[in-house]
Amino acid sequence: MPLSDDQPHTRTRLPVAEQSSYQVSGRQSRPLRTLLAVLVVVTLLVLAISIANRGKPDPGGSAGSGERTGGSAGDAVPGAAGTAASGQQPVATSANGVANGFPHTDQGAQSAAANYAAALGSAEMFGADTRHTLVAAVTDPTVTAQLQERLDRAFGPETVAGFGLDAQGKAPKGQTFVSRSVPVGTRTTNFADTATRVDVWCTGLYGLAGEGSTKPVSQDWYTLTVTMRWNGGDWKVTDFSRAAGPAPVPGDQQAATAEDITNAVRQFGGFRYAR
Repeated sequence: MPLSDDQPHTRTRLPVAEQSSYQVSGRQSRPLRTLLAVLVVVTLLVLAISIANRGKPDPGGSAGSGERTGGSAGDAVPGAAGTAASGQQPVATSANGVANGFPHTDQGAQSAAANYAAALGSAEMFGADTRHTLVAAVTDPTVTAQLQERLDRAFGPETVAGFGLDAQGKAPKGQTFVSRSVPVGTRTTNFADTATRVDVWCTGLYGLAGEGSTKPVSQDWYTLTVTMRWNGGDWKVTDFSRAAGPAPVPGDQQAATAEDITNAVRQFGGFRYAR
């Protein structure tokens, strides 16, 4: 039966301890406010440190040095010169198709080594006459005869025939012989005023392009170590050695046709290399 306004109501008083379990106390929000305040202070400190360090110079190198490595700053090799462009102008002279007149500096030595690596990996190395002319252009006169003999053995009849060429280094009729080395980067491993040693990381293209070729053009990766001497106002090769790699993982790319490779070799010229 509903109660009327004239009837008395019954009220129950709960103990104080029981009331606190049902009512939200104003003190319970203080730990949350304290935590938020701490987070705000920490965030402000991090931002302040970040802004303060933003203007400091990089301890790995000075501004405007122009030397960088191909990897991240943490991968830099102490004492290794990077392969980024230095702003130096390439040489304007050449002899027998090979650049010469390189500066008497570390950068000049690296430029010389890169150009000599391209020359020593060219198709001219497979013919005796063109090989002798090229070797004479890049080597120190005191060792030219020795290096020519060494390279004559390396490019002997068996090697030349292995590439599908005749005894004069000529490709079969209707085919184009490809031998092109492309320097990817250089580094000085031992530099002095009168002598230096430079590693040149290269990729190479070798083979016969054309219909019916049994030696299709393939890619190779290697490092050519070039030792040079300052003589006659230029850097000249005194010794060299070759090691395989480092080679990247082959890309998922369709190989070009023999005609495409032939056209590319004929239409795309090489470069002169400068630091």
